[in-house]
Amino acid sequence: MELNWVNYLFLLLISSLLVGLLTPLIRKVAARLQIVDSPNQDHKTHLNPTPYMGGIGIALGIAVISFSATLLTNADLLPLLASILIPAILLGAIGLIDDVYNLSPLPRFLAQSLAGVVVSLILVKTNTVGSPTGSDLVDTLITIFFVIALCNSINFFDNIDGGAAGAVTISSLTLALLSAQSSQYYLAAMSVVVGGSTLGFLWWNKSPARIYMGDAGSLFLGVILASLLVRFEPNPIENLAGFAVPLLVIAVPALDTAVVIVSRISRGVSPFKGGRDHLSHRLLALGLRKKSVVLALWSLCSLFCLIALLLSLTPFDLEVIATYLAIGIWMILFLIFFKLPIS
Repeated sequence: MELNWVNYLFLLLISSLLVGLLTPLIRKVAARLQIVDSPNQDHKTHLNPTPYMGGIGIALGIAVISFSATLLTNADLLPLLASILIPAILLGAIGLIDDVYNLSPLPRFLAQSLAGVVVSLILVKTNTVGSPTGSDLVDTLITIFFVIALCNSINFFDNIDGGAAGAVTISSLTLALLSAQSSQYYLAAMSVVVGGSTLGFLWWNKSPARIYMGDAGSLFLGVILASLLVRFEPNPIENLAGFAVPLLVIAVPALDTAVVIVSRISRGVSPFKGGRDHLSHRLLALGLRKKSVVLALWSLCSLFCLIALLLSLTPFDLEVIATYLAIGIWMILFLIFFKLPIS
């Protein structure tokens, strides 16, 4: 069913409002249960204990709005919606357990891997994978890697007030525009709901943050965003550009993850150990204030999302050139951030 801008605007507003109203209630519960992020480690940038569990509000908002809208418009799409939300909710539950009990990296990685396998099998077997390679095995392996990588990227990027929530908002709304342009209206609607939900949460998560999404939120959003991006079939026909467009949408969280992992390995440090070596920490080490750092990161996200939108409109014979230019910009930024001092 084709949707218009009024439908999308309504979904954006109602999802944002619902999560915006749920979040302070969840914040009170988290504070009462003492489920808080205490600044008791060197890599923490906040000064006071801050409640977790914001991811529960985001997950509830996305689930309630998505299921309600689907029931009212096209109930036949409920199995498709369930295939997106159920793995995300399960992994979000693992994240919530981690928020409460501080799990070691191995259980989290195993849970992410299992979610990646489940999502990949559903996507490949239902033939809803955008830009397939033609091989079920290769498609499955790529999708598993993508889900795990994006979960970790969103989780890694959630290291400064508003950083991850703002990035997911920008990425989701960009994906909504790309999907609507490609006549993938249900995918566009889902992306709007995700963007609206993180936007509503951002009101409480912007600096100074009054609540954090925690692993429950970052892992949930990682699965959701990965599922939507993998299902997206971009306008570009050229294979390289077709793969590049969805990757550009999440280019900055991926940049953060790449810089952190390469930096830690080069220093003989475990990639899973917390540290003050993320993009945000490196910008803070330059003397920038928190709000300026977050605005800089959001600007970079917006830049790559704009490139993705422009690439989707680029004439076919220029797609490869435009793609290589985008990759070049990403690599230059990687080198710049990698060379920045660690606080």
